[in-house]
Amino acid sequence: MGSVLTTEEFAELFRSARCSARHMENRDRYDVPGEREELRRFLDGDWTESDERHERTGWERTVRGLVDQGRRFERVRIVPEPLTDYLRFELFGCRLNVEFGEDVRYLDRAEAVRLDLPDHDFWVFDSTTLVLLRFTADDRPLTHEIVTDPELVVRHESWMDVAMSHAIPYVDYLAQDPTRETAPVGWV
Repeated sequence: MGSVLTTEEFAELFRSARCSARHMENRDRYDVPGEREELRRFLDGDWTESDERHERTGWERTVRGLVDQGRRFERVRIVPEPLTDYLRFELFGCRLNVEFGEDVRYLDRAEAVRLDLPDHDFWVFDSTTLVLLRFTADDRPLTHEIVTDPELVVRHESWMDVAMSHAIPYVDYLAQDPTRETAPVGWV
């Protein structure tokens, strides 16, 4: 279908985005080696805003750099209710994504099924480039596959449009049920 990207090639897509970077997340859990300790500390109530900010310094530069140049940075997280521990961990840090300039929204999985949205993760850059994210059966990142087939790109862009129009902005999602974010001591 497409070719597998190196980490550097994937990072270059963010740096070279002219209009937008749009992301759909579908997984209940991501087993990212660099997050294992942070997740454990979050679940133990030992993860602070300061810790989260420190871990996100590079991401902040990326997002703010795009947004400051007038690019859209959008993310839809398709989630179950109740949230998994991992998704609560993501929600805990989401306020920083929003602060950095991302438009992050949440969509209930049952609604996503009703809307016939896909069940895989992907990025669409500038409405021209699709990156499919592949994972192992135990939730570890496997590959980032670039796809430039116009039909597939348009289909995924359309799915993002539908998801964004039905999803709830982060602030509103959290306001519906503040217990979704089980904030450890130290988050202010």
